[in-house]
Amino acid sequence: MVAEVVVVGTGPNGLAAAVTMARAGLHVEMYEAADDIGGGLRSKPLFREDVLHDICSAVHPMAAASGFFREFDLPARGVELLQPEIGYAHPLDGGRAGLAYRSLDVTCEHLGPDGPKWRALMRPLLEHSRGLVDFMLSGQRSLPDDPAVPFLLARRILEHGTPLATRQFAGDEAAALLAGVAAHVVGRMPTPSSAAVALMLGHLAHGTGWPVPRGGSVRIAEAMAADVAAHGGKIVTGQRVTDIREFRSARAVFLDVGPKEFLAIGGPVLPSAYQRGLRSFRYGPGAAKVDFLVSEPIPWANPLVGRAGTVHLGGTQQEIFRQESLVARGARGGEPFVLVVDPCAADPGRAADGYRPVWAYAHVPNGDTTDPVALVTARIERYAPGFAETVVARQGISAAELEHYNPNYVGGDIAAGAVTLKQSVFRPTPRWDPWRTPLRGVYLCSAATPPGPGVHGMPGYLAARSALRREFGIRDVPSLAPVR
Repeated sequence: MVAEVVVVGTGPNGLAAAVTMARAGLHVEMYEAADDIGGGLRSKPLFREDVLHDICSAVHPMAAASGFFREFDLPARGVELLQPEIGYAHPLDGGRAGLAYRSLDVTCEHLGPDGPKWRALMRPLLEHSRGLVDFMLSGQRSLPDDPAVPFLLARRILEHGTPLATRQFAGDEAAALLAGVAAHVVGRMPTPSSAAVALMLGHLAHGTGWPVPRGGSVRIAEAMAADVAAHGGKIVTGQRVTDIREFRSARAVFLDVGPKEFLAIGGPVLPSAYQRGLRSFRYGPGAAKVDFLVSEPIPWANPLVGRAGTVHLGGTQQEIFRQESLVARGARGGEPFVLVVDPCAADPGRAADGYRPVWAYAHVPNGDTTDPVALVTARIERYAPGFAETVVARQGISAAELEHYNPNYVGGDIAAGAVTLKQSVFRPTPRWDPWRTPLRGVYLCSAATPPGPGVHGMPGYLAARSALRREFGIRDVPSLAPVR
């Protein structure tokens, strides 16, 4: 049977497009250059066969909140999203720490005098969480269903996305706690984009949470792939696509690739103006990753930090703003911002014989070639003295090497493009339908299209909706719910 729909890339967005198209009754084939599926959702053993490491993403607030995954219903498919007691933590010198508990009340209690301000920031967002999430994870081509959302965002972005951010909290803990979440923008700070990221991710910690999938991130990819197969789809691994013209017989082609890779496989047939637009796409700073195998939990100076699924290491708000802005300009040096995840904080089953995985990223300039092991180890040691003595094995990958692992991560940019105010909406080029390309039936569905990075499946889902309408005349989007 000739495939009606071809999907290139089996990351979460490619899988979301494939799920949606297969659910519409179309014959779908997927092609993956790597030997295993998942893209940013891959998990595999690195040092011991019985200890699984998440190769890219490890914690999934968007998979618990996005419209695509709400309907797809991961728990009903056997994917357990385990919630740590503390969504994210931010240790500071002297054993101090900001702690974002699942409970907003407990969080505010621990923030002392800044507790009322944290509550005033987060509670309205929680009350309008569904509308806020759906608007920010849409293509933002229409007004939100919840009319309160624009006003909530506008005020808080002004307060936290400008120099006013330094005046919002009295103590270091609350200011650093929010700045650490904002740093997920991986770019200059403070900006409206960094504030929007902080508002989105920050409030989710007190709502649907920052969960880790039991058994690793790959469980999400496996559930999506199983649904594609259950609806007649086919997945081919170990086959790199080098020319888009291979699929000229397909009625729709979805590319879970970035602009650079699209130019490589589609350049000969792309209009010159669109090529120029893709070449002008801006990439952000890189990430350098370290995987550790440790013999005991991380010995944080503040033991409560060990209850968090995600830990941000960046110092004070001022230190984070300064370092992230330097990195965004390509400057090397200083103490990098580091994200650390101990999956066993929520999923003890990830440990074997006392050995457990630890996942860590450092923000570095795009294309940086530095081996991050020493940098990241020292950064953790600052807040967890004795950590190095627990390390049994370690493996580092520089930002430059990360692109070899996944071509979408140009220069180590795991956001697949700088998350600026302009590029948040106009990704990868200014078009009303950013998923549709000038090539008939060809759609981009990677994180380089709106709504951008994160494991939420929305670029793939929104691209599929556009293709169903334009290529197949299908206006009723199929249900994504499990077949019971």
